[in-house]
Amino acid sequence: MANTNQQYDEAVKTCKEVFINKTKDYGTAWRVLRTISVVDQIFIKALRIRTIQDLKTRKIGDDITSEFKGIINYAVIGLIQLELKNSQVEDLPVEKVNEWYDKYIDFAKSTMMDKNHDYGEAWRDMSQESFADLILVKLMRIKQILANDGKTIMSEGIDANYVDILNYSVFALILMAEGKH
Repeated sequence: MANTNQQYDEAVKTCKEVFINKTKDYGTAWRVLRTISVVDQIFIKALRIRTIQDLKTRKIGDDITSEFKGIINYAVIGLIQLELKNSQVEDLPVEKVNEWYDKYIDFAKSTMMDKNHDYGEAWRDMSQESFADLILVKLMRIKQILANDGKTIMSEGIDANYVDILNYSVFALILMAEGKH
């Protein structure tokens, strides 16, 4: 798992660089996004991945790798927005955004390491198509939770689904870096 630990950090490093640089360029304009809007942004990216997988071609520049990186960053935005509890026009300092990014990546990574222990890194044998499909399933679950006014009876909440979405995307990036996808 030491290799997974390092690979995880490498996969997330470029995502964070993009996130922080966009924060410097645009500020925290994403603070206006409500949960459903974050879900829809991830949905667009996951559906595009699936379309590219099915058609085996694309007409615009961003490739599947870029889309998985975008999903990671939107999942972090979703987790930050859940913590802050209200979407609003607000410009936050880059230093604070950096802290939140690290906090949620560390939490997602810790969750991944715990699950890896129990599942034996089963994700290494999964297809890229499965990651895209599972992300879409998690998004549909979040939409249902929102339709239920944020309440669940026995299921995980929105935050756990964001963490899984983030980790599926990291797994896809790791496997692509290894040349398996």
